Amino acid sequence: MAKKAVASLQTGKSASYSKVIKMVKSPKTGAYIFDEQMVPSEKVQEFLKK
Repeated sequence: MAKKAVASLQTGKSASYSKVIKMVKSPKTGAYIFDEQMVPSEKVQEFLKK
């Protein structure tokens, strides 16, 4: 009985996230560093354009 009540409460939008790893050159040392972030799947392309 409780499982049905919990399952019915889970309706709605659930955002799926992607882990994005971007290699960026450090202005201080000139070495490459990795920028890792969890981004909503819709905004991955926007993040990579930055």
